[in-house]
Amino acid sequence: MVIESKIPKEAEIPPTDFVIVGGTGDLALRKIFPALFHRFLDGQIPESCALIAAARHTLPKDEFLTQLRPFCEEVITEANESDWQAFGERVQILAFDVKSGEGASEIEAACLATAAIPRVFYFAISPTLFADACQTLERTGLKTEQTRLVVEKPMGHDLKSAEALDDSILQVFEERQIYRIDHYLGKETVQNLMALRFANSLFESLWSNAHIDHVQISVAEDVGVGSRASYYDDFGALRDMVQNHLLQLLCLVAMEPPSKFVADQVRDEKLRVLRALKPITRENFDRSVKLGQYTKGSIEANPVSSYVDEVGHGTGTETFAALRCEISNWRWSGVPFYLRTGKRLAGRASEIVITFKRPPHNIFQDGPGSSEVMEPNRLIIRLQPNEGLKLSMTSKEPGPGGMRLFPASLNLSFNETFKTRLPEAYERLLMDVARGNQTLFMRSDEVEAAWAFIDPIVNEAKRRKPEKYAAGTWGPVSSFELMAEHGHRWIEPEVHG
Repeated sequence: MVIESKIPKEAEIPPTDFVIVGGTGDLALRKIFPALFHRFLDGQIPESCALIAAARHTLPKDEFLTQLRPFCEEVITEANESDWQAFGERVQILAFDVKSGEGASEIEAACLATAAIPRVFYFAISPTLFADACQTLERTGLKTEQTRLVVEKPMGHDLKSAEALDDSILQVFEERQIYRIDHYLGKETVQNLMALRFANSLFESLWSNAHIDHVQISVAEDVGVGSRASYYDDFGALRDMVQNHLLQLLCLVAMEPPSKFVADQVRDEKLRVLRALKPITRENFDRSVKLGQYTKGSIEANPVSSYVDEVGHGTGTETFAALRCEISNWRWSGVPFYLRTGKRLAGRASEIVITFKRPPHNIFQDGPGSSEVMEPNRLIIRLQPNEGLKLSMTSKEPGPGGMRLFPASLNLSFNETFKTRLPEAYERLLMDVARGNQTLFMRSDEVEAAWAFIDPIVNEAKRRKPEKYAAGTWGPVSSFELMAEHGHRWIEPEVHG
């Protein structure tokens, strides 16, 4: 069945000004403005919205648009020349110094909205500038009661720095005004996870330790560190990926049903999961955490360098992390959650695998080939590259010859089922900011609880050398041993869209 989806008229956002601070930088060019262009083409951004690129070192508008256009066309192939010209007319580029406030009056004049209308400031700048930028917005009068602030990770590099960063923002903005973005939460499949759980009694009734054996969450990348080498070498996989993306996915899988699908109730339940995570300490570290670093190898038959060669010096930074986590509460006691992420792996894929317990008794064990194919039921939630859901089961093979069992799957591909383009995560999240919906954004206590869990792991990891693994594989041998010790195995992700 194919479902044709159309954007309803009510999807148009209310009058909102978007000011991208750091508007000529990599994040703005690659993600933010292409997302706004998509929403513009779909008719979601009315003429009563200003789109402003604010940067310390600005450049002529036509030069900026020339730089921006390839990034937009890379992901928006259906746009024509008139579409691009119309969008270009809406975009303004203005000089703005976040420390001195120089250029603030020009920003104010360019905004279309009044003080009563939302004004979104997206900080596409280094977190080291957040405090100065917040103070400047307040001092120059750009910040109003209706101003909304969007901040990107990294939100600190440990608990102490995260608390300090939040304190500097909260001196100017209220929590209701702050949108801490994690683009993984904007993916359609991630949002559908909540629909799957809480709109279907079929799954929610099975969603506990009574029926689930274990959970796997994998976020695999086939790329190296590239231009992020300096940043990544300071952070590593634990800080860069596990602290935010993977723990957020864990929360969505494990959270209790909120009474309503509203921001603070959803975030309250996620926070309870983070606080229920069993600490990983020096005593249980070796049984719970495996770290790796890629050496040279090949990706799709192309040779690639080692991590050490890419960063230019010897380093003990982990590019791979696998964790066995436990949640100490009634629902999940005894159910391990395995988290895995790494760079230069065999493919690019993000999946959540829910493995259910086997039937209590196999009545088909004497049948031809029966026992070999009695794999446990699995619900696989694909986040990328081919977003969708797959439910694996055991079925009877048609035809004569007795009870011959074989593995079968029910497969829901979003691209094939819904006759519409799936919006990129940034598109959805930017529109949620305009509407004032914080459901898919992290609250300060969530960020701090995640750091409180990760900090001891990072500190202990510094005492160890990561195991080497060849680029183009699925990580170090020890990560497979981590699963095997408990009678489990990693489910290889689907890497082809």
